[in-house]
Amino acid sequence: MIKSMTAYAKSEKTQEKLTVQIEIRSYNSRYLDIALRIPHGYLALEEKIKTLIAGKVSRGRIEVNLQVRDDSDEAYAFEINTPKARAYYDSLVQLKDKFNINSEISMDLLVSGGAIIKPAEMGLDMEACWPVFEDCINEAIDNLIAMRKKEGNFLESDISARLNGIEERVDQIQKESSDLLSHYQQRLKDRIAALTKGIIEIDPDRTAQEAAFLADRSDISEEIVRAASHIKQFRTIIYSAEPAGRKLNFLMQELNREFNTMGSKTNNSNVSHMIIEVKSDLEKIREQLQNVE
Repeated sequence: MIKSMTAYAKSEKTQEKLTVQIEIRSYNSRYLDIALRIPHGYLALEEKIKTLIAGKVSRGRIEVNLQVRDDSDEAYAFEINTPKARAYYDSLVQLKDKFNINSEISMDLLVSGGAIIKPAEMGLDMEACWPVFEDCINEAIDNLIAMRKKEGNFLESDISARLNGIEERVDQIQKESSDLLSHYQQRLKDRIAALTKGIIEIDPDRTAQEAAFLADRSDISEEIVRAASHIKQFRTIIYSAEPAGRKLNFLMQELNREFNTMGSKTNNSNVSHMIIEVKSDLEKIREQLQNVE
């Protein structure tokens, strides 16, 4: 089963007044690229979070936005920068004395000095925090994967339908190319007859030899066999449990190569027309594969 690389998921978990919210968006990418936004105080968990995500997603750009709300009493502790407050107060007193100002120095004026009262630096226990982060991320990733699978089902249906059409054309191409020798023999006879108007009699063995040479140069049986094998392998990979994007892109290149060779070798206009139709479908499949994990 193939999976899309485009998806969105979110989750929220609370444990002992610590609430973790996560939003995950994934996009097309050749490799796994995890972009994580997390509050500064929890940066120590960055590698664990990326490792957890990488264990479930193999490819794509994964944008993760984590928000944390701590409602514990410790989270609202503040501290006073006493040296700065004293220096600021002394400066205000000097201003009063210098300009003969009689007003009192209020608390509002004192704390407006900036950074005199600030949140206390708390020593966060990362081991205690991790379970709620882990639960929240796991739920979001599972939802993301479920959406990727759902989108992948649509891609799979479209690709399978196009493969069915390609297989039918391969069978038609094989039938059209099955009797090349007699085709070229008759073609040579007709051309020689048209040029000589029956005046010159051509050696039949020589005609057969030239026809065999042309038929061999135009033989696409090997390419047909390889194309059929690639299509069969393509289906096997689509329905496997492993990430399929890179393998399918490689097979797509091989299929294009086989049909390009067929197009360059055949002189049959019907076959050429069918090859063009096949290459059109292959291009549409290739575009779909850009979104497959």
